[in-house]
Amino acid sequence: MKPEKTNVMRIFDQKKIPYQQYDYSGKGVLSGEEVVQALGQNPEQVFKTLVTVSGTGKHYVFVIPVPAKLDLKKAAKAVQEKSIAMLKEKELFPLTGYVHGGCSPVGMKKFFPTVIDSSAQHQGTIIFSAGKIGYQVEVSLENLNKVISFRLADLIIS
Repeated sequence: MKPEKTNVMRIFDQKKIPYQQYDYSGKGVLSGEEVVQALGQNPEQVFKTLVTVSGTGKHYVFVIPVPAKLDLKKAAKAVQEKSIAMLKEKELFPLTGYVHGGCSPVGMKKFFPTVIDSSAQHQGTIIFSAGKIGYQVEVSLENLNKVISFRLADLIIS
């Protein structure tokens, strides 16, 4: 049986970007920690995608390691905003086309400024949602940069 392709995987294929795909769709996994366990990967290599809104109403995407928590002050500073708040879950799908637990920095309805935690540069590759619950992709930052524009910054609570 041929593995299912998500929009993120199709984007990588179209741009000839090498990636590894993971399918844990039959495992009933929801939390980031459960994803790490299902994949059997290093938790520092598996990242989650967080969508935020600033006090000025602009949206930003932050990609941080699963076990970490986003430092909203550091996030705001990274995008030169006074304040940042997490987007309400009910606003996620209409804005991005993704559901909670299946949000990817690649392939959103519209591109938003994206910042990846600087710890990613210490990993050879990072693993993140392939845009659908139950699917992840692994790619190098160099190759990810061929698909989306992003910056690196210290984003997590120390």
